[in-house]
Formats: sequence, structure tokens, C-alpha cells
Amino acid sequence: MAKKVESIGIKRVEALHYYVRDLERSRRFYTEKLDFQEIAASSPELTAAAAQRSAVFQAGACTIVCSQPIGEGGRAWRYLRKHPDGVGTIVFEVEDIGRAFRLLDGRGGTPIDEIHRVTEGGGTFASFSITTPFGDTTFRFVERRGYPSLFPGCVAHGAPRGGENRLRITGFDHITSNFQTMAPALLWMEHVLGLEPFWKIEFHTNDVARGADHGSGLRSAVMWDPASGVKFANNEPYRPYFKTSQINVFNEEHRGDGVQHVALAVDDLIAAVRGMRARGVEFMPTPAAYYELLPERLRQLGVGSIDEDVAALRDLEILVDGDGARSYLLQIFLKESAGTHRDPGAGPFFFELIQRKGDRGFGAGNFRALFESIERQQKAEGQG
Repeated sequence: MAKKVESIGIKRVEALHYYVRDLERSRRFYTEKLDFQEIAASSPELTAAAAQRSAVFQAGACTIVCSQPIGEGGRAWRYLRKHPDGVGTIVFEVEDIGRAFRLLDGRGGTPIDEIHRVTEGGGTFASFSITTPFGDTTFRFVERRGYPSLFPGCVAHGAPRGGENRLRITGFDHITSNFQTMAPALLWMEHVLGLEPFWKIEFHTNDVARGADHGSGLRSAVMWDPASGVKFANNEPYRPYFKTSQINVFNEEHRGDGVQHVALAVDDLIAAVRGMRARGVEFMPTPAAYYELLPERLRQLGVGSIDEDVAALRDLEILVDGDGARSYLLQIFLKESAGTHRDPGAGPFFFELIQRKGDRGFGAGNFRALFESIERQQKAEGQG
């Protein structure tokens, strides 16, 4: 039996740092479409020093920092020279910054910098960053001890602006990334980060035995940190039709490996989707046939009945999956950013909304449904 790797003490995913070419467009999307509050912005000093202007959006425990380059040389500018808009940094809060640094450095992690410490208002903030196998996405680890600001150089607004989180987003459920080859990333997550295997699947969206000449094959594996519950879902293309697999298509559009989507947990998915659709949010389509087969599929899964009206789920195109004993989940996927903003430069990233009704896993049926939905969208847009 393999020796368990010592935990680095992750408490939670604290924030996503998203690099964008149009900060005003992001501001409208988060505050008007997703009902996030804008809670802070970079100070003039930080904007000048980092060569990027930032705004901070928050809903429940989800914090998203969007940064637009101001001139050349900054982190956002370097990222966007190579990629469309995307998640360039994932921020983790840890229990003990010194222990996290020592363990990661000792296990082959590659720190970008030493631990930086800042004191403000009687509190301290400490952080460091490392490179990762997630393309050009870095991981930042932070420790807070009574520190009043979100991060150094971040100035809170006197009152939150924009939304009010009426859609009841509660937190980050999981982060999904695409790789052309997944094994190095899985080994890194296990032996460097100290994560553990949680779930895996492989399939092809078409049954190639029936003579299909295209489709999206993929392998997927989920890694997690049992103490915090932080989960990473990871995908790679799977033969046949490797080049036309949507995992490979993402890689080509993103110009490298990276974060494909982030799942936002909500209290009431039906209410959230109704609210978002009323605000003009667009979702990936689900065929009507999915709902005709749903009752029988749920019986086969051992779920039996669900609390929701199937007609309402069909109307809103919400997916259902589960694993027996009335344990199930509801989920839906927003359209990719490029389609949402009608701009290829906005990139292939998208959000998922998920409500868990006792099921803590990743339903195989919905996993297939997601990729078939992306495939239909790509065909509709002339990519297939």
C-alpha cells in the first residue's frame, strides 16, 4: 500500500484570477448576468506596479478577480500574449504557509517566489506561487491571520456594487482542466500537491462500432483533497478521432492545456437558472430526448424519484444524475465565453452550475451529456 502523502493544509479554493482583454465586459457579465457583487478594485499603486487593472467580484464564497493589462510586462499581458481570456491563477487558502511551502518545495514543486508577508491593521497576509502542469495557470497559496483586505493593494469599495447574489451561489464545487496528456498532471497532483484519486471514466460520445466517423472521446479522472473537499476534474482526448475530440479542440482554441470550466454550487438550481435566463444568460443545449429517457435512466441508477418536476427541468434544460438511494445532483453548463460574448478572444472557458442532493460524485451519464452538448454546439457553430 502506497504511503499517504502529508497534507499541505489546503482550507479552500479562495479565488480564481481571470485574465481578460475587456474588464468592462467582465464587469457587466458578473454583476448583471451572474448577480455577483463587485467588492473591490486594485489601487492606483498596484495597477501601476502590476501593469494591470483589477476588479474583484464575489458571490457567496466565490471570489473572482479579473485583470486587464495596462501596457506591457505584467502577468495578465504575458498570459494574454499566448492565450485567449482564461483562468491564469487559482488561489488557495492554507492553514500554515511555511508548512505548505516546505512540503511543496521538498516534493518537487517549483516556487516562483519566496513567501511574501504583509502586515496591515494588526493582521498578516502571507503568500507564494508555484508553476503547475496546468499550462500557464499558476497556483497561489495564501495564509490569513486577521488581515483585513482581500490581498495587498486591493481597495474595498465603500459598499458593494452591482449584484446581490439573488441566484444564491454558495461556493466553488470543482475545477475542470483539459490536457493533451493527463498522466503527468495526475502524478503531480498526487505526489506534489498530495491529492488522492476520487473518480474516473472513459467514453466516446458516439458508438464508433456503429460506423460513426467523428466524435469526442475522452478520459477523465478526478483528484481531491479529502480534508478540504477541493476537487479537480481532469480530461484528455481519447481515440479514435483524437484531433476532432473537443478536448483537443479546447487545447487548440486555448493554445495549450488549461482550465476548461469551473462549477459554481447553488442552493436552488431551478431558481438560479430561471433567474439567469431572465437576465439573458445562454446555456449549452440539451435535447428533448434526454428527458424522455430520464425516468428510466434514474431507475437504472437506483435513484427512483426526484423532488423536482421533470417538466420544469425539461423547460430549463437542466441535467440530472445520481448514484442510488435517492442521492442525485442537478447541473447545467453555460455557453463558452467565446459564444457568450460573440468574440473568439473571450476563449473556450465556461461555468457550470450544480446543486447536489446528496450525491458527492460526478455522474457518468451527465458527463457524457455535457460532451455531447458541447459537440452539438461546435457543429452548430461550424467547428465540427
